[in-house]
Amino acid sequence: MSENRFDPAAHARAMRAGGFWIDKSFDEFLQQAIAATPNKLALLADRADRDAPKRLTYAELGDMISRAAAALRRLGIAPGDVVSVQLPNWWEFAVIALAAFRVGAVVNPLMPIFREHELGYMLGFAETKLLVVPKLFRGFDHEAMALSLQPRLPKLAHVIIVDGKGPNSFEQALLSGSERLGPPPVGEIGALPADRMAVLMFTSGTTGSPKGVMHCLNTLMGCCIGLAGRFGLDAGDTMLVCSPLGHMTGFAAGMLLGLKIGATVIFQDVWEPKRGVSIMAKEGVTYSAGAATFLADMCEAVAAGVAKPAELRKFLCAGAPIPPALIDRAYRELDLKVCSLWGMTESLASTLTEPERALEKSSKTDGRPVEGVAVKVLRMDGSPAAVGERGLLKVRGAQMFLGYYKREDMEPFDAEGWFDTGDMAYMDDEGYIRIDGRIKDIIIRGGENIPVLDIENLMFKLPAVLSVAIVGYPDPRLGERACAFVVLRPGMTLDLAGVQAHMAENKVAKQYWPERLEIVAELPKTPAGKVQKYQLREIARAFAEPPRKASA
Repeated sequence: MSENRFDPAAHARAMRAGGFWIDKSFDEFLQQAIAATPNKLALLADRADRDAPKRLTYAELGDMISRAAAALRRLGIAPGDVVSVQLPNWWEFAVIALAAFRVGAVVNPLMPIFREHELGYMLGFAETKLLVVPKLFRGFDHEAMALSLQPRLPKLAHVIIVDGKGPNSFEQALLSGSERLGPPPVGEIGALPADRMAVLMFTSGTTGSPKGVMHCLNTLMGCCIGLAGRFGLDAGDTMLVCSPLGHMTGFAAGMLLGLKIGATVIFQDVWEPKRGVSIMAKEGVTYSAGAATFLADMCEAVAAGVAKPAELRKFLCAGAPIPPALIDRAYRELDLKVCSLWGMTESLASTLTEPERALEKSSKTDGRPVEGVAVKVLRMDGSPAAVGERGLLKVRGAQMFLGYYKREDMEPFDAEGWFDTGDMAYMDDEGYIRIDGRIKDIIIRGGENIPVLDIENLMFKLPAVLSVAIVGYPDPRLGERACAFVVLRPGMTLDLAGVQAHMAENKVAKQYWPERLEIVAELPKTPAGKVQKYQLREIARAFAEPPRKASA
């Protein structure tokens, strides 16, 4: 292979030599939990449309996986086949995903919000052989949608319906048989090699162009080991997974992590803050993860009178930098030290603030690299940025994806394995990074770069502001001006004069002030809670003044 190109085989050797790739399956850890604590609660699944949650012990979960794996093999699902799962956070998601791994299939988690346009493209591109959907979720008929798409998808041999009736229902198709396909012998990897594609997940689309990201068992396991080590998580923890399983925060940093360490995992299918916080308090939840929006909702719920989750001590906040005021509020009102994390679908959990330094670092940084991960910040010319200097963020290491599915034309890594994240960041003198916007999020007003994140954090301190996102809109004289899109707290008001007075009180350079304010009911977000600023930029484009004609 050329010296100027990335060598995946050399990368794999280095990861194994460093002890970061361990060539083990999640099945092996699941069997350890079943042997040690068969009657321990493995999974509690709370559904908004059910009065009581589903509870599965480790022994019960293991038996369901064995039955589902045998059924998948009977249905002709072979190693390398793609099994797409468009389910909410239901217990069936865990069963089908782990059963698919056991037969060597590729799991393709899909968000329930996807409709015919997105779903048809993704299933066709992935060449999905088996699709699992709910009959109904939040009033939408997923069964009808999936069956209407099937004739257009020649590779799609099976559509399985959770809560369905008849032979294609989840219960009949996957759990009704007496045959079991057990795990491989201890020490053997089984049907799915640890360095082959195990998960195909489409990017969440902050740029509007999703790509198929390929991960293997080794990269997923690297994520779990890195998070458990930095957080000190073990079998004694109880984890609430309210982030969607169709996204890596829920799938890898929630479900897989919890089952890998033998913890109790709780699913919540519809994020309703009061219900979620009540579950945390009742079930003794010790760990959860989500975007800053989840954290803000939790604070609001407790402020409204919901019992504080007394056992909750660890919260991983990902998706976007956390407003410092929100970190202070969570500690003050929930006694919770929020740990900031930066990662991507491509790089999983890359940097994380440890709980011991959360109060000091989470409001100012997005953590430092976890074990097996490295980051660097570069100037535009490729030279290393100085401490505190804003530049391009690059990442490499044990959790990096294998590449983009069916895009051999795209080489995501340089010769040394570095991946260009598209994020701007700076690094402090201890190696902690701070994300400072996307390259495309830069607003340049009259030649001055507006510090967008700083201005957003400042606006978040206004009592009326629930959430805020600032984007640029074209200006014929200055190039760009800043527009703030704001979601207000109930019953509150805000105008541009109030925003600018707040800027003046905080002695912000006038060039950095937002020059337009748009009050909106909600900000467009990805399923992971990241604000889709490209949509806001499209809206703001209409605010541009037409260029003035030169006088004769």
